Amino acid sequence: MKLRIFSLLTILSLLLSACGAIQDLIPGEKVTVSIVYGSEKQAWLEPLIQQFNDARNQTSDGKIMVVEATAMGSIESVRGIIDGTLQPTVWSPASSVYIPVANSEWKNSHADDLVTGAPNDLVLSPVVIAMWRPMAQALGWPDKALGWQDIAQLAISEEGWSAYGHPEWGQFKFGHTHPFYSNSGIVSIIAETYAGLDKQRGLTESDLRSTELKEFMTEVESSVIHYGTSTGFFGERMFDRGPSYLSAAVLYENLIVAQETKRISGQSSQIPVVAIYPKEGTFWSNHPYIILNTPWVTAEQKEAAQLFETFLLDKPQQLKSLEFGFRPADPSIPLTSPLNPEHGVDINQPQTILEVPSASVIEGIQDLWRETKKPVDLIVVFDISGSMEGDKITSARASLLQFIGKLDNRDRLRIDLFSTDINTLTPLTPIGDKRQQVLDSVSGIFEQGNTSLYDATLKAYKDLQVEGNPKHIRAIVVLSDGQDTTSTTTLDEIVREIQGTESEGGNAIKIFTIAFGDDAEADILKSIADPSGGKQYDSLPETIQKIYDEIATFF
Repeated sequence: MKLRIFSLLTILSLLLSACGAIQDLIPGEKVTVSIVYGSEKQAWLEPLIQQFNDARNQTSDGKIMVVEATAMGSIESVRGIIDGTLQPTVWSPASSVYIPVANSEWKNSHADDLVTGAPNDLVLSPVVIAMWRPMAQALGWPDKALGWQDIAQLAISEEGWSAYGHPEWGQFKFGHTHPFYSNSGIVSIIAETYAGLDKQRGLTESDLRSTELKEFMTEVESSVIHYGTSTGFFGERMFDRGPSYLSAAVLYENLIVAQETKRISGQSSQIPVVAIYPKEGTFWSNHPYIILNTPWVTAEQKEAAQLFETFLLDKPQQLKSLEFGFRPADPSIPLTSPLNPEHGVDINQPQTILEVPSASVIEGIQDLWRETKKPVDLIVVFDISGSMEGDKITSARASLLQFIGKLDNRDRLRIDLFSTDINTLTPLTPIGDKRQQVLDSVSGIFEQGNTSLYDATLKAYKDLQVEGNPKHIRAIVVLSDGQDTTSTTTLDEIVREIQGTESEGGNAIKIFTIAFGDDAEADILKSIADPSGGKQYDSLPETIQKIYDEIATFF
């Protein structure tokens, strides 16, 4: 009998300790707060969410509060909110910069603002230009104030780093995230605009018609190796691949602190990196906590979201943010280690904070960026072999049609179709002159023959080295199930060819591979993509559009 009682107690104990299990079994006894947030604060926020959920906090009517969070690019997330594909309770982007545009777009179909009042900041981190310390020193840091003008001068210099006594560093390689998806991207081009006009506030739509501004932005953007979907991802790419890949990038101060913490503790073998606070001015990444003013946020969700906000702003949680390189939103907390020069940052900076422009000006700056950004030379390598029959070819064809719509008129596109043979559907020319013709041609693609994946990929890579403009972003997208059957080329030959261009660093050709079908050879496609600095994706009908969105953020 005692054994039976012990067993029952053990089972009950396990049930009670299972995270959220009991609350899932009792309908109506919980309230869920869903949050989409800028990924840069993930390391700080996720453990706190777990801590809050484990405490089984309750609302005023006794319901257990459960917080669920998803890290996502700040602008990508609000676009999902506006079009209804995302319906969170809380939106916490990296900064408040895009709020005017979010409200403007929301009011196109709603009576009220999406964001009301003045949301509280969770943590703070200035937007900076991360640069490897030896390179910053070559430019005169820390004695000389640096900024966007220095970036523009380096970007157009034919001598590159040779002009500063370091020919071994090659050309200057710069990066910032995509301003249509990421907060740091939109902040970058707004800061470029201010610098190009020599202003710090009061931007107007008429300012954006300046010829000098357009030339300045073109100069800065000419040194960009590629763009990206989130600042956290961009930082990882820079710190993983080192100075041969990127000389400098627009990041947040906390990411530099995190990287230097790894280096100092021996977890990273990279050289030191420092924060450049642009002399022309910058913005705060203030991580606002926004309880959305939407029809789907209920009163009890709002109450729970406010209680979780109070928890995050409480002193123990604010002190915790220091460990991850953030400046606490609570001004009473002193800025101590690791916020110090040993970790590449200066708490006395920034000196100048730029004014957030109006929604119409921000949208105008985005339009100007599309005119001045670095174009892409893209070859799509499309598998039309017999193994792609059925849903594979249908999905690949339909998704490619949508992807073509994401390319700007100045971007150059070539499409190679391969089965037993390799045929070029359209040559490497600007898409704007032939968009409809290409769309019509892609619509008529059907499957036949064997698979010469390796031959087609190597041919595209070699051709792009010759035909591609080295001043453009150069990329290859391979659509295939990875099942090569007829190539004379081997996988090792492709990898050796890619490795042979390592001296180009971040300017090298990127290969993105998309695997179609449950039987796809994803490992083979990954072996092709990874060495180039690209990425391999597994295609599913529900994810293919997001895959193309992510690839598109590179250019």
